[in-house]
Amino acid sequence: MKLENEDALDNLIICHQCYTLHEEIPIKDGSKACCSTCGGILYRYDTRLIDHGLALSITGLIFFILANLFPLVQIDILGSEQFITIPKTIFSLFESGFYIVGIICAFLIFIFPLMIFIVNLILFTLLKFGRGDQWTKDLLILLSHITPWSMTDIFLISILVALVKLIGYAQIHMGISFWALAVFVFIDLYIVKRLHLSEVWMLRKRIIQNRETDDRG
Repeated sequence: MKLENEDALDNLIICHQCYTLHEEIPIKDGSKACCSTCGGILYRYDTRLIDHGLALSITGLIFFILANLFPLVQIDILGSEQFITIPKTIFSLFESGFYIVGIICAFLIFIFPLMIFIVNLILFTLLKFGRGDQWTKDLLILLSHITPWSMTDIFLISILVALVKLIGYAQIHMGISFWALAVFVFIDLYIVKRLHLSEVWMLRKRIIQNRETDDRG
């Protein structure tokens, strides 16, 4: 395939399964384009993705706030009660002198997850109203950088592993925040797996093209 200029690369897409190169073509709303070689999904175009992503972002943000307001787990060992919260976990690392570990944990289990959902909320709101072309571009680039660093799922698994080891020595009570964190992790994983950034990029591109067409018309 001969390219006239580098801008032509914007119209090409590669299959993530067989790596066959395709030229992107416009498709109808609610449909998907498949690879001509292996049949894998190349991309989708569905304007409902905006409302879907906005609803999930708001819901996830609510559950993340709940996960940080109340105790995750309450542990009773020989009459001595201890409770775990996400902020307390981070502050205890600083109090113990593990400053670098505390900073890393603060970013991985609090700052980055919170940023991801706030950015998603702003992004889908702007896309819904068809505004902020440069903002949406910058937000998508930011998401691509910080999304791999959200480790709330690893944090939840580490809590479960620790509880399994303690279950024979203490009485363990799951708090409201534990279930809120579990729901938040589920939403976070669902957004990462189902709302691909590449599809949001294409949706943004189509919104801009449709607006420009309407302006010319």
